[in-house]
Amino acid sequence: MLATMEIVDLLDRSEMIGQMVMNSDTMQHYNQAKYELENDAEAQKLIKDFNNMKEHYEDVQRFGRYHPDYSSIMKKVRSVKREMDMHEKVAQFKKAERNLQKLLDEISENVAFSVSEQIKVPKNGMALTDTGCSGGCGSGGSCGCAS
Repeated sequence: MLATMEIVDLLDRSEMIGQMVMNSDTMQHYNQAKYELENDAEAQKLIKDFNNMKEHYEDVQRFGRYHPDYSSIMKKVRSVKREMDMHEKVAQFKKAERNLQKLLDEISENVAFSVSEQIKVPKNGMALTDTGCSGGCGSGGSCGCAS
């Protein structure tokens, strides 16, 4: 594809939007929450414990209820996750992450709808998962696509 001045202008403007996001209060709050989480020894221990427990959980999932430690591992995973999620720094980071995702979703929606109201736009970070939105959801918008 040949780069026309129009395409170059569009790319420049998209880069400006990116810089505006990077300089936004929402991004600053996210970066601060991330820094505090990464430098909190207790939170890092809880995250490490959860990741270790996740490995056991994945092993149990291969065998399901037939695994001899199914019940104990399932209870332990929920307990460790709850403990991690309840930590102040983890909760603050997750909130900042949701706010940043919401901002990015709103920007994507505004750009898409300025082109056409018929464009399907993933919501709530659904662009990060395989939702089948690219082929149309056909489920009345319940897949996370804008309707």
